Amino acid sequence: MPEVRRLPVPEGLAGERVDAALARLLGLSRSAAADLAVAGAVTCEDRALSKSDRLTPDTWIEVTFPDAPAAREPEPVEGMVIRYEDDDLVIIDKPVGVAAHPSPGWEGPTVVSGLAAAGYRISTSGAAERQGIVHRLDVGTTGLMVVAKSELAYTHLKAQFKERTPTKIYRAIAQGLLDPLQGTIDAPIGRHPGADYKMAVVTGGRPSVTHYETLEAFPYASLLEVDLETGRTHQIRVHMAAMRHPLVGDTTYGADPTLAERLGMTRPALHAARLEIEHPSTGERISVVAEDPPDFVEALRRLADGV
Repeated sequence: MPEVRRLPVPEGLAGERVDAALARLLGLSRSAAADLAVAGAVTCEDRALSKSDRLTPDTWIEVTFPDAPAAREPEPVEGMVIRYEDDDLVIIDKPVGVAAHPSPGWEGPTVVSGLAAAGYRISTSGAAERQGIVHRLDVGTTGLMVVAKSELAYTHLKAQFKERTPTKIYRAIAQGLLDPLQGTIDAPIGRHPGADYKMAVVTGGRPSVTHYETLEAFPYASLLEVDLETGRTHQIRVHMAAMRHPLVGDTTYGADPTLAERLGMTRPALHAARLEIEHPSTGERISVVAEDPPDFVEALRRLADGV
């Protein structure tokens, strides 16, 4: 049977949007909380609440959770390569079209499932659907991700990412020529006020810092090296779009679809190329590199040829 929870509206959340308040009350992502509201699963005094409704003080809300879906059998992930592995952790080179872990509405391959299918035992720490996951890459982003195998590694790596000690270097192809050619973007990021599915630079957002350097300039686009100081959702994509240089292929954030088609890029041109972490057991600094994936290489070739 579906689980039903009845909760009083805390004084501090009165007047907050339903999706934002539920995310804080239940420890959900805001999108998951919004999905519950859209499904009619959130009510107050027998009235269904929309995700944008505001909570009323001195009332109770009732949340009905759907039955958990049946567990899916682990499925191999084509093109996922192991770049480093030991008893504590595994670092994978993630191909395009693969999510970090299962989530509502996603039926495609995941890193968690791919590792399980390949016989890797990963940490049982974390939420059931994302055990071992200490950071994520977007479905459309390729490159390096570390997954914890031991419980010690999970705790240690989560702390590292929270404290921003790992080095995360990306390669990106952005539209146009950035001016200046290298610099730092320091702009807060939060949920887009008009579209819950994406992020934006907004007043009151979470502090977000991106360092970039132009490696090569072409007539229509630039190859960038990007160093993330923080790790917000869609951070590089949002910051580049705010600079009016969206990533090639990133139509969600305003990229030119015609240029993407000419370059053969069907997803945001973003690749996690280098990852450095402190080993949770030895304290040794581990640095792993992933070469550009085929679609990225092809886009650069076409740019060099003036396509």
